[in-house]
Amino acid sequence: MSIDPSAMVAETARVHPEAKIGPHCVIADYCVIEADVELGASCRLEPYVYVKRWTSMGEHNEVSAGTVLGTDPLDKGFSGQRSYLRIGNRNKIREHYTVSRGTRPESVTEIGDDNYIMTSGHIAHNAKIGNQVVIASCALVAGYVEIEDQVFISGGVVIHQFSKIGRLAMIGGNSRVNNDAPPYFLYSEFDITPKGLNLVGLRRAGVPAADVAALKRAYRILYRSGLGLAAAVERIAVECDSDYTRHLLAFISGSKRGICRP
Repeated sequence: MSIDPSAMVAETARVHPEAKIGPHCVIADYCVIEADVELGASCRLEPYVYVKRWTSMGEHNEVSAGTVLGTDPLDKGFSGQRSYLRIGNRNKIREHYTVSRGTRPESVTEIGDDNYIMTSGHIAHNAKIGNQVVIASCALVAGYVEIEDQVFISGGVVIHQFSKIGRLAMIGGNSRVNNDAPPYFLYSEFDITPKGLNLVGLRRAGVPAADVAALKRAYRILYRSGLGLAAAVERIAVECDSDYTRHLLAFISGSKRGICRP
């Protein structure tokens, strides 16, 4: 068993001999850690956390009671072969949450750094979560979903498989994400609908005023001009050039499900 001498493991916890527990980790009562699990330094697991095989975490992660990490995918095509859940650094995952590993052999579910994931939800197989993302309580993230950095997912949101949500987007509560959501915008209603810029998120992220103005003009062209998508994209490229609008256009160009439009 590879447990660093500085780690604190409760007597009632069960840690497999083939798990690796890093320095200053705290593993509370009744946790279960399977083989082929690796926890980086200073991770803290509250009681009744279950970390399943082929899960790895970086440093300074906090996992609250009743959470299960690295579950078998909720996919009838899953064959039981080795796949992975990889979690970065400084994430907080709150109570009663489940995160699955990948479906196909050797595939990965990924969670980046500095994310805050609230209670009673699920992140499915092969999802990719960026950095500084907030996922509020009771949100459901389906398989192969991609969420870019600094996104805010409100409570009760359901995200359809293969959907993609762009950087600094905010999804309002109880929305259904069934198309790709371009970055920097605010969305709400049952079928996800654009409602303007995510001005609060942009301000908190320190986006310069000139770039916010360019995004505001791009939003009007994309969603309020009455132009078709191709014509709107061409006009944005000419009239709204900035690093942020270039990222917006790259997101639109790379969309496979199609972006949401009113």
